Order: sequence, then structure tokens, then C-alpha cells
Amino acid sequence: MTVCVKQLHGRLPVAVVVLGRALVSVVLSGWLVRRAGLNPLGQRRGLLALRGVVGTAALFCVYLAVMRLPLAAATVLQFLYPSVTALLAWAWLGERPGSLIALAMALGWLGVLVMAHPLGAAGSGPTLPLEGVAWAVAGALLTAVAYVSVRELGRSEHPQVIVLWFPLISLPLSLPLVILHPTIPTLPELGWLLGVGLFTQLGQIGLTHGLVHLPAARATTIGYAQVAFAALWGWLVFGEGIGAPTVAGAGLILASILVGQAGKQS
Repeated sequence: MTVCVKQLHGRLPVAVVVLGRALVSVVLSGWLVRRAGLNPLGQRRGLLALRGVVGTAALFCVYLAVMRLPLAAATVLQFLYPSVTALLAWAWLGERPGSLIALAMALGWLGVLVMAHPLGAAGSGPTLPLEGVAWAVAGALLTAVAYVSVRELGRSEHPQVIVLWFPLISLPLSLPLVILHPTIPTLPELGWLLGVGLFTQLGQIGLTHGLVHLPAARATTIGYAQVAFAALWGWLVFGEGIGAPTVAGAGLILASILVGQAGKQS
């Protein structure tokens, strides 16, 4: 999904990207909910709407960061969210992280720090645009709130209903911004927008099922794999180099996933 966003090169306003993603997702989610014979309104509509609002705000921040930063850098900064998710899940849901999950989080953070090292040499000052960094950090914090709300909603709502409410809220939130700054996508851009919607839909389905069936801290620890994938896509698609620190960081992140899985089994 982030590869598709970055391919748009920032020419389209981010609201157009969010709207395009929502249009694709609401069609696919609505069809899946209807096919499963579910009530699309759900039971806890206030929390479903809140998850949609927070998730939409997080999307805006993440897309802005991806458009302004190297793909690996944007993803590394986004991975502030698992620790925040664990803390929120402890405070909100009473999900106290076990020792193996805490170790997995520490390994993941260490891997993120190792991978972030090539982004700026010591003493040389920041090499990333501060605006992009700010959007990435804001996206990470909002993502943590959204993930914990999904975990709470999983106690009463079907995962497909949770997924459907996200674009249902994103549509009315993004449409006024698109109307204020209308930009017509080109044919190739329409293709990338379709890719954003399709890959986000697949990711949301997998993520929501994971958060419903796993404690929030454990589920998001597995998500550290995204950092390694971002480095790979950045190298293959955008020519962003992968040095020894990136490889070492990816190894630590893989270790965090394995430790997290051991925590799940125990």
C-alpha cells in the first residue's frame, strides 16, 4: 500500500488518496458484510465511529509521511506505535504484557533504532524533513489508539463490520477536503489509487482478524516485519540502499517476531 502511495509522488492531495482508498474499501467491505449476512450497523456504533475517525486521521498522517520521507524511514518512524499500543492496551483493556512480549518489544525497538542509524550520521543534525518526521510520529500515535479500539471492538463486533466502518467514516471526512482542492487523477494515478484501496483492504482484513484473536501488544509486535518489507520495497522499487545496519536491524526485528510468537504459544 505504501509503495502505491509513494508512486503518486505527492502530486495528488492526500485527501484524494484517502478518498480513493475509502471508495474501493467501502465497496469491497460492503460486499463481504452482505455476503456474510451481517448487520452492517454493528452494536457499539459510537466506538466504531471513533475508530473510523482516529483511523482516518492516522491515514492522513501516514500518507503525508510516506510522500515526504524515504519508504524505510517513514516505516521506521511509524513503528513507535507497538509500544504505545501495549501501554494503551494495559491501561484500557487490562492486557498486561508478559515477559516474552516485553522482550519482543525491546528487540523490535532495538532493530528499529539500528535501522534508523543510516538515516543521519552522528553530529550531523537531522537529515530527514522535520515536517515528514512530525507526520510519521503523529500517525504512529493515532495508529496505536485505533488498534486498541479495534481490540476492544472485537469483543462485540464481527471483524468485517469493523473493517466496513473505517471507510464509511473516511468518506465523509475526506470528501469536503477533496471538494475544496479538486485534482483530477491521470489514468496511471487511478491505477495506483486502485492499488492503495485493494492492498489496504487486504491489510485491514488481516490486521483486524489478528487484533481480534490476539492481545493487542502481541499482534502489533508481529507487525515489526513491516519495517524489513519496507526496506526491501524501497531498494527494489525506489533504489533506496540497504546497508549493514539495515540488515542487522531486520535480523533483530525477525527475532522479535519469533520471540513474540513464543509468547503467544505460552
